[in-house]
Amino acid sequence: MRLDELTRPDFPILERQLNGRTLAYLDSAASSQKPRQVVDAMTRYYQWSHANVHRSIHTLGEEATEMYEAARDRVRDFIGAASREEVIFTRGTTDGINLVAEAVGRTLAPGDEIIVTEMEHHSNLIPWQMAARDRGVVIRAIPVIGEGFLDLEAFEQLLTPRTRIVAVAHVSNVLGTINPVRQLIERARSRGALSVIDGAQAAPHLRLNLSTLGCDFYAFSPHKMLGPTGIGVLYGRREVLDRLEPARGGGEMIKEVWLDHAQWNDLPWKFEPGTPPIAEAAGLAAAIDYLEQLGMERVAEHERALTAQTLDALGHARDVTVYGPRNPEIKGAVVSFNVAGIHPHDGAALLDDEGIAVRAGHHCAQPLMRRHGIAGTLRASFSVYTSPDDIDRLVRAVAGLGAQL
Repeated sequence: MRLDELTRPDFPILERQLNGRTLAYLDSAASSQKPRQVVDAMTRYYQWSHANVHRSIHTLGEEATEMYEAARDRVRDFIGAASREEVIFTRGTTDGINLVAEAVGRTLAPGDEIIVTEMEHHSNLIPWQMAARDRGVVIRAIPVIGEGFLDLEAFEQLLTPRTRIVAVAHVSNVLGTINPVRQLIERARSRGALSVIDGAQAAPHLRLNLSTLGCDFYAFSPHKMLGPTGIGVLYGRREVLDRLEPARGGGEMIKEVWLDHAQWNDLPWKFEPGTPPIAEAAGLAAAIDYLEQLGMERVAEHERALTAQTLDALGHARDVTVYGPRNPEIKGAVVSFNVAGIHPHDGAALLDDEGIAVRAGHHCAQPLMRRHGIAGTLRASFSVYTSPDDIDRLVRAVAGLGAQL
């Protein structure tokens, strides 16, 4: 049985009719749909065990705390972290990267350098711009060349003794390029720089082992991997987290407080001020259970096949330009494209009339759009529930776009 045939019954939203047609949801890179198991886990928490965590000794408080911290353990196993203290819950990838930029930014000095790439999502660019502006730091970018690969020779030239941060997407949210992050991490460490990896488009699709990957920070968003919105994961290498001061203050992240100073809590709580996303943690644990029952290798195989099908069909379609690597073995589960003479927003609206949901615009990657000389693209992206029939519908609809104008 194909993976989509196995999973689709768990996603009631896929039964929706749009404009008289069954929904073909091809926008999972923006946010994936949620299986019943995730929704049920969050509902159970709210119905039977809701209380704040780490604060109460009554039964509900202890149940909520146990559930919340068990979710942290599930994440630790899922990403291959060495310890649970390296798993910090945030509000999402953007929040996690901002947390790092705020904390590490305090350690930067005028003349220090941050390396990013031309393909970065704004979430892995704007926080570093803010840190650089406030501290007099220089930002340099690795160019994108060819079909959408990083210029590694240019990266070597960009690395200097003043490099403090190397911030890179594991998988491009536009091009789908799977970047050689292990190589980039190793070179950054050899120069004494910290590595920050945006894993938003990798964690839902690839088997991770962050202990062996060797990065200092890795951020991702559960809502892109079948989980809920409102929660994120920031992995931080313990050696680095131990020496960083928290950038945000409040309850939970302290041991003792006096009027003029405080003693920080232990890891990971010193980076988690305030009431955390408790129900969302229950949903995240359920999403991880769901993915691991399927098997991440099987997930990757399914999505590679869909990517290959889309690349082959759109790559041979008239008046269609496809962006990013053409080899599905080195590409994530996204395919960005344009149709000659049709603005991406118009194309997305016409596809929506056919019941097909895709993303259109600059995808929060405007420097990359400028590199390609375009305003934006259409983007189809896939998950465990995406079917070959969804791709066939997309290809037929794209072929008919010109006739509808």
